[in-house]
Amino acid sequence: MSVRRRRVAVAFRLAIVISVLAGIVLTALGPATVTGLLPYFTIQSNVAVGLFAGHAGWRARRARPEPPSALKGAVTLYITITGVVYHLVLANPASPFAMPQPDRALGEALGNQFLHTVVPLLAIADWALFDQRGRLRLRYAAWWLAFPLAYLGFALVRGLVVHRYPYPFIDAGQLGYGGVSVSAVLFAFAFWLLGLLFVGVDRGLSRRVAARPADAPAPAVAAPDPVPDDAATETTAAQR
Repeated sequence: MSVRRRRVAVAFRLAIVISVLAGIVLTALGPATVTGLLPYFTIQSNVAVGLFAGHAGWRARRARPEPPSALKGAVTLYITITGVVYHLVLANPASPFAMPQPDRALGEALGNQFLHTVVPLLAIADWALFDQRGRLRLRYAAWWLAFPLAYLGFALVRGLVVHRYPYPFIDAGQLGYGGVSVSAVLFAFAFWLLGLLFVGVDRGLSRRVAARPADAPAPAVAAPDPVPDDAATETTAAQR
């Protein structure tokens, strides 16, 4: 990575860290507390991508190699899930799992957008622009499901204790464990497909990068140096 590219990467990752902090702080200014926010996948995925971006930014500033692509793909997938589920499922009136959107104060509304829109977009852009290409494998899409499945187990166990669930599609009190199992399978399948999409995009970008040298114009062949007149005269005399 060139010096200029490293500087842009550092700036991008600093923007991610600041956006995560702003989102959490502004959201916590509303009715929710920081400890009350922690059980949400939104907060956990934002914290994960913020920590990762901070570490990756530090490595870029020190001209060190990028973190493992499999790990970066995982945190990018999780924050993408946060954005996609919020906009298509939770905040979508047509969704069967739509949550009522309260009237938020300006600060809380900004924090909500940071966590669900700004950070996911910045993280995806950072992955697309600066990650090393061609290192993701199809099996990673299945491995990346480990955290969402672990989160599901955490949310269900916590729900047994506090009788509250962070999201309606895993609300065992309303859906029953059978309904939660159905929604969990459907969401896991969707997340697996999303992971495969990341792998496919990575391979496509890898082929594009590999094709660049072939597309470049061939270097011009330098013409031979002209033969001095004296040398030409000697050559002609020798031929005679």
